[in-house]
Amino acid sequence: MNILALDLGTSSVRGLVLDADADPLPGALARRRVHLTVAGDGTGTLDAAGYLAGLTECLDELAAAGHLRDVGLVAVCAQWHSVLPLDRSGDPLGPVLTWLDTRAAPPSGASGPADPQEFHARTGAWWHRCYWSVRLPWLRDRTAGVTRFAGLVEYVLGRLLDDAPMSVSMASGTGLLDLSRLAWDDEAVAVAGVRPGELPELAPMDWQGRLRAEHARRWPQLAGARWAAPVGDGAASNVGSGCVDPRRAAVTVGTSAAVRLVQRVPAGSPLPALPASLWRYRVDHEYVVTGAAYSSGGNLFAWADRELRLPQGPDLDAALARIAPDGVLPANPRLGGDRPPGLAPAGSGELHGLSFSSTGVDILAGLMTGLCRMVADDLAVLESGVDAPVEVVLGGGAVTASAWWRTAFAAALAPRPVRHRAEREIGATGAALVALGRVPDADRLAGTGRTEEDPSPTSAVGAGTSARSDAPSRR
Repeated sequence: MNILALDLGTSSVRGLVLDADADPLPGALARRRVHLTVAGDGTGTLDAAGYLAGLTECLDELAAAGHLRDVGLVAVCAQWHSVLPLDRSGDPLGPVLTWLDTRAAPPSGASGPADPQEFHARTGAWWHRCYWSVRLPWLRDRTAGVTRFAGLVEYVLGRLLDDAPMSVSMASGTGLLDLSRLAWDDEAVAVAGVRPGELPELAPMDWQGRLRAEHARRWPQLAGARWAAPVGDGAASNVGSGCVDPRRAAVTVGTSAAVRLVQRVPAGSPLPALPASLWRYRVDHEYVVTGAAYSSGGNLFAWADRELRLPQGPDLDAALARIAPDGVLPANPRLGGDRPPGLAPAGSGELHGLSFSSTGVDILAGLMTGLCRMVADDLAVLESGVDAPVEVVLGGGAVTASAWWRTAFAAALAPRPVRHRAEREIGATGAALVALGRVPDADRLAGTGRTEEDPSPTSAVGAGTSARSDAPSRR
């Protein structure tokens, strides 16, 4: 049996086919770029219909090439926190708010949870613009005719499948889920002003989806395939990196970035203590993932490449390598603002120490190093909850594409061992392993290997712990 894995990301939508051990098959990948609308007021939205069209084009491409033969299982990983308002027919009443959108604000006079610490411990979230507790009332005030709300993945799968309830993994990213009971949290629902029928149904542990008849005719190879409950992209990336226990943390840099650690906490079990500055979501009914996330990642390079006339390919690598360890510009990489619990708005990036000799490469190096230092600070907090230093696995397309960035991360995270997972599709791979029920095997199946030459923190460019005092605060 082969597995079709769908990755519903922010910058692209991808479909790839894997074998029964979740290893990607050569050439069996289709990808469509996604147009993200970004504006200076904090807008970060997607067009739902255009996104669905991109996914169906990926499926058409894979089918035409014969890659969908023998697919018996479909796994999905998707961006957390997205939301869009729907009318009575299930049609969008506006664009999809992504994690990048920072415009939502609590209603005037609203007071939030009665006990914010208890709310955070129960839901893993805060009363914050990133979560549905703030986003739903903000959307309702600006949208007429709202009947219900859904995340991007529920909208997409609702168009493709007979039934598309919300998985506990995706529900945990809304900030409205009780992470132990795996039910909507009464206080969170009340704070969000939710009315009856406005939230998606929650998928039971044994849920499996099937294609609608009209889509089964379009893609007959998938007519008998079962669809697994979607997994949040961060949780899937941890599993795909082989980071499935408290000994190993994943640092993933795709469009954005995050540092996360997975623990086994079955539904109904007491939750481990949660540090005040970290979030917690669900991988599935058996595992939780705890960590910190950042609005900056590969989008830092994309911005710099577009605006700063950087050298290309090997010339850029050589220019980065020439930067002296003490010559990296102090930089705050929060161009897109803060992820929870921070409240800095979009446009909070900063550069210091510019001179007439500063180059675009200097600016890029400063931003990339700034992110390394933010991750190192939050990893120290994450370790405090498990009482032991951890090994780190680097993954994601942006860090895989840059040996310099991997070296900088190794220095910032020293003295911890740092390994690198070179496979770019770790999210899709992780979602497939969750769908197969093979999370405990992920460490072995992911096959992580050491980074090149195990870079020394004393030789890595400008990212050593001696420079940490210049790190920008995320809070």
